[in-house]
Amino acid sequence: MEKFRWAYIGNGSIAKNTARSILKGEHEIVSVYGRNKAKAEKFASRVGAAAFDSFDEAVNREDVDGVYIATPHTSHVEYAIKAMELGKPVLCEKPVGVRLDDVIELKECSQKNGVYFAEAMWTWFSDVAKTVKEWISSGEIGKVKTVEIDYAFPGLLLNKNSRVLTPETAGGALLDIGVYPITYCFNLFGYPKRITCNGVVKNGIDTEETVILEYKGTVCTLVMSLSSLKESCVIKGTKGKITIPMFHMARSATLNNEKGKTVFRGKTDYLTEFTRAAEEIRAGKTESDYVPLSSTESCMKIMDECRKQMKLVYPFEK
Repeated sequence: MEKFRWAYIGNGSIAKNTARSILKGEHEIVSVYGRNKAKAEKFASRVGAAAFDSFDEAVNREDVDGVYIATPHTSHVEYAIKAMELGKPVLCEKPVGVRLDDVIELKECSQKNGVYFAEAMWTWFSDVAKTVKEWISSGEIGKVKTVEIDYAFPGLLLNKNSRVLTPETAGGALLDIGVYPITYCFNLFGYPKRITCNGVVKNGIDTEETVILEYKGTVCTLVMSLSSLKESCVIKGTKGKITIPMFHMARSATLNNEKGKTVFRGKTDYLTEFTRAAEEIRAGKTESDYVPLSSTESCMKIMDECRKQMKLVYPFEK
């Protein structure tokens, strides 16, 4: 099979990480665009691509099969819409925007142009997360009573100019890492009956929060923070439990129930994500079966409610 050819928009750490992974498979990067020309040229030379001064020149080429957007999330909507209006399929880093209206605009643009758009939520392109969902759906642990996810990374130790710590780029724990546990619970149980969020807002960003999503008979407690490094997910039911130590990038999940212990092993990696997105694009799909637009939309709606409860408003929204 011919290699799938990507245009990369952005050349920061996530772009570098994905590039290292996908170039090991049936993918190539043919063009790169970034606002810092020198950095874009350096990245392009490393991955064997051409760097361009303009977005349109990088994207609107016959040898571009898909566009990957890896810029700060405040610019995702602008670039994704430009690409879709040029008829190019888009795989966009999470979160795809900063508010519900952004996702609606992206969905409408995708539908209007008949072009593929998907959030690059690698967790749900993976067989590990899909297997956890299958275990729950088939009643392997009975009725789910609680989900406890603790997810943190030491973002507060980053350079003060990092996008994660900058209000102007919608920094903070919720949009950067909270999107993972929120999406995980939504994909398992749907939209919650009640959302409660208690967080700490400092210097224009949220540094930590506890989000409680309540369903009929099920309570999900999600703790997110920029102050430490930890990650765990435990799902308890009436007949057993499921543990996923590194849930957002899991390589395994463990099921304990009355039948004994079962361990599922798989990969959550960029290569799998890009390959499955490329397969969907080649199949003529306009949205992903792994990360449907309805899922992205509903999760953003949950995050909007969390921001509302924390009274978190970004400078560009005032």
